[in-house]
Amino acid sequence: MKILTKITIGLAASALLLVGCNGANTSAKSEKSVVKPTITEANLGYRGTDDLLKEDVIPPAVTYHSAPPGASKKFKRAYQDAPPMIPHSTEGLLPITKNNNACLGCHMPDVAASMGATPIPVSHFTSFRPKTEVVGDEILKNGKVIKNTSSEKLANVSIKVDKDEQHLYAGRWNCSQCHAPQATNTLVDDNHFKPVYTAPDGAEKSSWNQSKWLKDINTAK
Repeated sequence: MKILTKITIGLAASALLLVGCNGANTSAKSEKSVVKPTITEANLGYRGTDDLLKEDVIPPAVTYHSAPPGASKKFKRAYQDAPPMIPHSTEGLLPITKNNNACLGCHMPDVAASMGATPIPVSHFTSFRPKTEVVGDEILKNGKVIKNTSSEKLANVSIKVDKDEQHLYAGRWNCSQCHAPQATNTLVDDNHFKPVYTAPDGAEKSSWNQSKWLKDINTAK
């Protein structure tokens, strides 16, 4: 009987110790765990509601950086040679028309450094389209007769560069087609994309330069 009593007391003590240890571990885990804020279904959409059929919802107003040109901090490029985003206010600068492009006043290569602006790269002064014309029943590309079919031969390609960088290629004239101002609104979730740049200064500068891209190609204005 005494032996059974001792065994019973020993088992009870062991059970208490186990409960105590488990309780301590649970407490330690609860102290280390961080409860993340819950993202509701209403927060997932820009309209701020989970009622998808509601039509009279007014989304929050979009606000942009208000610093004037020259007084703002430049954004890092999203990836190598990505179009840089506009860090300053665009009030009074848009829309861009064929007769008026206010961006050129600061971003042309000959004045960009003195204005603290990002210079327009040589790619924006380059036309990669072949000169194509129809003469009689023949199709000519760069003066050469070609068949009425697609071709990727270099002989049928013309790259024309304004080497003096004075006149933008017409296809690059509408700056806001690729470059856009950035909103300051709070995001539901931050952007976790981590860019890897192929050039040491890729976060701030374009790798486009005439010696690299056009070294082996005959160019003409």
